[in-house]
Amino acid sequence: MSAPSAETLARLRSLVAAPEFVRDPSSRETRTINEVFTGEPLAEMMIGTSADIDAAAERAGVAQREWAARPVAERARILGKFGVLVHENREFLLDVVQAETGKARSSALEEVLDVSMTASYYAKLAPKELGRKSAKGMIPVLTKTEINHLPKGIVGVISPWNYPLTLAVSDAIPAMIAGNAIVLKPDSQTPFSALAAAELLYRAGVPRDLFAVVPGPGREIGTAILDNSDYLMFTGSTATGRKLAAQAGERLINFSAELGGKNPMVVTADADVDEVAEIATRAMFSNAGQLCISIERVYVERAIADKLEKALVRRIGEMKVGPGYEFDKEMGSLISADQFSTVQKHVDDAVAKGARVLVGGKARPDLGPLFFEPTLLADVPEEAECFAGETFGPLVSLYPVDSVDEAIEKANDTEYGLNASVFAGSDEKGVEIARRIHAGTVNVGEGYVAAWGSYGAPMGGMGVSGVGRRHGVDGLLKYTEAQTVATQRLMHLGGPDFMDSQKWNTTLGSLAGTLRFLPGR
Repeated sequence: MSAPSAETLARLRSLVAAPEFVRDPSSRETRTINEVFTGEPLAEMMIGTSADIDAAAERAGVAQREWAARPVAERARILGKFGVLVHENREFLLDVVQAETGKARSSALEEVLDVSMTASYYAKLAPKELGRKSAKGMIPVLTKTEINHLPKGIVGVISPWNYPLTLAVSDAIPAMIAGNAIVLKPDSQTPFSALAAAELLYRAGVPRDLFAVVPGPGREIGTAILDNSDYLMFTGSTATGRKLAAQAGERLINFSAELGGKNPMVVTADADVDEVAEIATRAMFSNAGQLCISIERVYVERAIADKLEKALVRRIGEMKVGPGYEFDKEMGSLISADQFSTVQKHVDDAVAKGARVLVGGKARPDLGPLFFEPTLLADVPEEAECFAGETFGPLVSLYPVDSVDEAIEKANDTEYGLNASVFAGSDEKGVEIARRIHAGTVNVGEGYVAAWGSYGAPMGGMGVSGVGRRHGVDGLLKYTEAQTVATQRLMHLGGPDFMDSQKWNTTLGSLAGTLRFLPGR
């Protein structure tokens, strides 16, 4: 199948007919959203404005207060039902994601599975973690202390084009279960994935005003979202993340971001070369390398460097690249002319400065307007743009090293710290190496899926790769304000009426010394 089905197109275009943010469709400018494989128009999307964000936030604030009053278990049940609906509608969602991004169906499936599994995980976790908890009081028996987790209010989400379903919704799921409302700005190139998710959220029972999707240009509505939010979640470039962080700081609201990466892979001399080549190919070229956590640098011990080079060249050369809405392709298209231009520029620049193309390196207009071959380079000099700068495309560099220590040193020689991968002769050795790599997630025997799919563990970046974490308890509680309620009973700290001040303070001082030695203090 080389195009979305008629049923998919009809359902997709119905999302345009009455988007929630539009109150006067006749006065709107529109943007043409193209099917990436062919460049042909899919549909027209109305463009949101800062006034739309203001209105959506006002409605969301009202909806949030009612939503937060519901029991956590009820909110969790609704989002759990959403996860089931995502699974049941996966074929439609796969079509929409592919049409907007041009990625292979297997890469689109990663998104659908991620959203469904995230909803299931937090639906089970949240009632326990958000429940009222007891804490040790100042004075045993006399002081009763409890901890509550209150919602922030309105959470602004600014999501990118590369994973337009999972990055629009997976962060919103724990935020909503925690009692918040969402105002979402999807990337202007990929609004339909977010709108398709919204349709399923409403069917699951999420109030329409609680989850508002407003597509539009970041320069106008991105700032409006921040101005209307009590918390901001952003996924995108490091440059934009810096600007938003500064603006969030001015407003003194919390901010979380997953940003860029120049992710390394370390391969030791006792690793299984064929296994590395198989797994690394997916780790490098999933979604045509347009993935924050994909691998762009490979450091391999010199003893097996030639063998790994040959294995990678063979496996990459065998990759099935092309358009299609079936699972028979391993890599699809780049999403835009800008991304295509960046990849071509990085390849040309590296080659002009002395790099060798081991495999790939060329555009494939015969497959579609934005296809570029999966590319592996060697001898990339430090002055090449792709040496230290993120390409965010199907371009990877291979570097032989003399030792594991050198590989780790070079892997850490970057301002980024998002994801990394290690292949070694044993799991124990791989974990030992992983613990020395400066990255928020490190996969041993895998590229990125193992850490990303470990929903119970935090995921995020070090250095300029991010602030805060998604997934795990961290990814839930960050959307709450921790509140302590302490009740002093029987006797206040001024002392009992029958004891004078000097005697009471002496007693209090002695009591404080005793309390230091009680268990748990």
